[in-house]
Amino acid sequence: MKNTCDLHDDFGPQLEIVPFGLRSYGGRTAFFGPVETVKCFEDNSRIRELSQTPGEGRVLVVDAAGSVRHAVMGDMIAGNFAKNGWAGVVIWGAVRDVAELAKLDMGILALGHMMRPSIRRDGGSIGVPIRLGEARVDPGAFLVSDEDGTVIFPAGVSHPTA
Repeated sequence: MKNTCDLHDDFGPQLEIVPFGLRSYGGRTAFFGPVETVKCFEDNSRIRELSQTPGEGRVLVVDAAGSVRHAVMGDMIAGNFAKNGWAGVVIWGAVRDVAELAKLDMGILALGHMMRPSIRRDGGSIGVPIRLGEARVDPGAFLVSDEDGTVIFPAGVSHPTA
C-alpha cells in the first residue's frame, strides 16, 4: 500500500482528509481497510456490539462528537476488535487503558485519552454517514492511515487495493 502522501499526490481531489489532531494509540501506526461507521456520544454500546463481530480487515470509524469527557473504547473492547480481525479503529473522541492499547496489533487513533469510562445508554447508530471535522465518512468507504495522516477513499472511488 502506498503511503498517504503518495496517495494524496495521486488522488488528491477525490480523497477526504481526516483532520490532524488524532493520536496513535495502537501497536500499528499504519493500517487500511473498508470502513464501518458508528455515531455516538459518550456511549459505547454500538462500538462494543461491533467489537464482537468478524472484522474481516475493516476499520471502524467513530464520530463520538469530539468528546474527551468519557472514553468510548478501552482495552477490553479494543482487544475484541483485534481478536476478531479488525484492522483498526479511528475515534473522534477518547480512549482509555493507553498502555494496554499499545500492545494490540491493530491501528487505533483517537483525539485523546480519559480514564473515565463510557456511559452505556444503548445509544448510537451503526452504518450511518458521519463527519470527522470536514471529512465525510460513509460506510463502504476505504481508509488508509499512516504516520503522515489519514485519508478516505469515498465509496465508489477506486483505491490502490481495488
